[in-house]
Amino acid sequence: MPTSVIVLGATGSIGRQTLDCLRAAAKSEPGRFEIKALTAHHNFESLREAGREWPGATLVLSGAAGQGAPSIFPIEQLLRTTDADLVVNGISGAAGLSASVVALESGKNLALANKESVVMAWSLLADRAKRYGRKIIPVDSEHAALFQLTGRIGTGSIDELYITASGGPFRDRDPATLFSVKPDEAAKHPTWKMGRKISIDSATLANKGLELIEAVRFFSIRPEQIRVLVHPESIVHALVRTIDGALYAHLSEADMHLPIDVALHWPEERPCPFGRLDLAGKTLHFADPDPLRFPMLGLARAAVTSGEGFTIAYNAANEIAVEAFEAGKIRFTQIAELVERTLDYGWNSPEIDLGAILESDSAARTRARTVLSEMR
Repeated sequence: MPTSVIVLGATGSIGRQTLDCLRAAAKSEPGRFEIKALTAHHNFESLREAGREWPGATLVLSGAAGQGAPSIFPIEQLLRTTDADLVVNGISGAAGLSASVVALESGKNLALANKESVVMAWSLLADRAKRYGRKIIPVDSEHAALFQLTGRIGTGSIDELYITASGGPFRDRDPATLFSVKPDEAAKHPTWKMGRKISIDSATLANKGLELIEAVRFFSIRPEQIRVLVHPESIVHALVRTIDGALYAHLSEADMHLPIDVALHWPEERPCPFGRLDLAGKTLHFADPDPLRFPMLGLARAAVTSGEGFTIAYNAANEIAVEAFEAGKIRFTQIAELVERTLDYGWNSPEIDLGAILESDSAARTRARTVLSEMR
């Protein structure tokens, strides 16, 4: 039987690379996958083009429809009414949370690239996965690497987990000059080809802060057992230190196709046409992150130590701050300031309920906007 797949955010970075993997599998493993549905928010033309390639897939537009586009259709309704084995959630931002929850509640495994689902609502996702007997498979390169490493090593002998960061475009820049950074500069990631918001998050290391929170939650490990290393080459994606002191590393090319392909085939291990690395001639560098250059990382560590209410606020404030930076309302260095002042407000952890979590998110965004108005 083929594995039936729904791809959410099919026209975004993760979605397009997922379709690349499915396209490759159609050649090497005919009949291995069946595409049940593809979704986009606004980009109907790209969605329709993908639909021509997979004519059996239902096409769903979840945002404002333009001329000639179909009516808006709620993603949650699609998930509840469409049978599938696996949902790839490539939706960006907090908007992807409810889709993650409904995917699990409707009996589907979840290949998760949406960081916010874990940062905002891991307790809810873990509850739903256990209740409905489903699996959450991480797609982020670092967590996918840890997922594979811990699966091979086992969790009983783990002492520390390491995730790596390229350091973004400003890893060698004098922190005193970062106040003048423009949005286009911050969005030019030196290693990965990603969306604009996540590229800016990589420049501040907010992206790695979100991933630190994810790792704590996903692998049930204490925050002090997570280390972040700046690794410009983006070849080592994660490491595990066992209690005997040894380090085990996951290395591959900087190619998101590899973790996506692994998630699509899980729990099988299959030959993969992506990410194959030749180490000959390579030199690898590692360094601790500079807290002056990357204050967002320290804020994330403090947030996850304080609880889920604080991680919700961290994510919400960061989204507001990046939007304001893009709009020219604040400077690059004020992104962390806005987030810190929002976190200072104090946040209680919500109940394990989607409505309560979304209320906390809304309150955090309101507070962040108030902070923003005070900063102008």
